[in-house]
Amino acid sequence: MKRFHVHAHVEELDKSIAFYSKMFGAEPTRVETDYAKWMLEDPRINFAISTRGAKLGVDHLGIQADSEEELQELKTRAQAADMALLDDGETTCCYARSDKYWITDPQGIAWEQFHTLGSIPVFSEQQAAASPSSACCSAQASLGTPLSMPVKASPSTSSCC
Repeated sequence: MKRFHVHAHVEELDKSIAFYSKMFGAEPTRVETDYAKWMLEDPRINFAISTRGAKLGVDHLGIQADSEEELQELKTRAQAADMALLDDGETTCCYARSDKYWITDPQGIAWEQFHTLGSIPVFSEQQAAASPSSACCSAQASLGTPLSMPVKASPSTSSCC
């Protein structure tokens, strides 16, 4: 079964962890100095936040496959629809080793589709040797545009949805 994925960049990790933990009614399944992730079953989502982004707000969306077969099914659909696909293959990012690729929707929003193969102790093994502040998921940056749409509540504006 696949899982929806959202990655957002935040300014203050501790405050965001407290907020999302209350909102989800659950503590994160992984916390690092610059990153936190919730693997929720209800709703079935992989929700991650980090302090590594240039802009605050939602960075990208994705679908996490539970198996290589599910990932191949998603990839076959993308190829059949003639979607531009950037295949990273087996790579590391966000404290995980994954098989992944990126597609971009008509508005330019990056979608990551991946199967997690395991956990790693650093944000990205390739960047551990380089600069620790380098942005991860660089393929996403060249393929699509981060959403960067923080939501600010305004008492004078009342809107639904």
